[in-house]
Amino acid sequence: MDIYQLGEFGLIDQIKKKFPCKKKSSLLGIGDDAAIINFHNKLTVVSSDMLIEGIHFDLSYFPLKHLGYKSVIVNLSDIFSMNAIPSQILLNIAVSSKFSSDAIYEFYDGVKIACDEYNVDLVGGDTSSSVSGMTISCTAIGSVDKKKITRRDGAKPNDIICVSGDIGRSYMGLMILQREKSNFIKNPENQPELDNYKNLIEKQLRPKARNDIIEYLSRYNVIPNSMVDISDGISSDLGHISQSSNLGFKVFEEKLPISKEVRKISEELNTDYLSSALNGGEEYELLFSLSPENFKKIDKKESNISPIGFFTHNNKKTLVCKDGREDELKSFGWKHFN
Repeated sequence: MDIYQLGEFGLIDQIKKKFPCKKKSSLLGIGDDAAIINFHNKLTVVSSDMLIEGIHFDLSYFPLKHLGYKSVIVNLSDIFSMNAIPSQILLNIAVSSKFSSDAIYEFYDGVKIACDEYNVDLVGGDTSSSVSGMTISCTAIGSVDKKKITRRDGAKPNDIICVSGDIGRSYMGLMILQREKSNFIKNPENQPELDNYKNLIEKQLRPKARNDIIEYLSRYNVIPNSMVDISDGISSDLGHISQSSNLGFKVFEEKLPISKEVRKISEELNTDYLSSALNGGEEYELLFSLSPENFKKIDKKESNISPIGFFTHNNKKTLVCKDGREDELKSFGWKHFN
């Protein structure tokens, strides 16, 4: 059905049927002027992000179901980076007449998969028409005990800088998708060749929010002194902690968790794998600092956590290269309005 035939409230009714509230804290969800949430004595944590067609995603290679999933993940990742647990989301979309109701349902199928996977409720939002393209705005709401909250400005000198998972895959996946799109535009008979790049492309189109890291640290009673999720690139996001905490740092190239796959594909694409890993962004891994005492409590292999450096008293931001040379780590990650 054409979305303009369905109408705003017809669409809302269809969405409401997909998302019954499951959390005890969700007292009232979709259907009224506002949702009602009850967190009792915990701190409430709220984060919001926008995804805009042509800026954050390209529908020529981004399936709508994956886009719905990612729209949720990028917000949940922000909640986890505060050492909090998300429980509800609000989702606003604006779409043009080029989208059918089936296309919107496909988008919300992806939203539903993410909500079910991370045990959160969709409790409301807004739908609107758009002159062109698609715009998505998602707000995530969560809670955390006051003693467990983690902020950017809490890093201490000699804290060990840690990162979950590996870095660089998402950027490489984006480069592959853009290359194949360019080849197709030049010659529509060239079909995309993506079978050898599934691991990279999945990181870009269907990233994971690292709730498993939060659960692991909690199991060992470890509270990070500072934390951020890697959305703009590790160089930028580490700089956010450094600036907020008024500290410098040393990061060691040889300690960075860069996969063999990223190194191999960077040669194929004629790009520098180190720059891609440091500046690529959209990893949604967690970057955090632990006191030396807390660092000793964790099993690095079991947890998939890598120590990559430490914070310092001075304000120098240093990358120690494999040959021992020390360079300033400058941020070339994603920046709007540049």
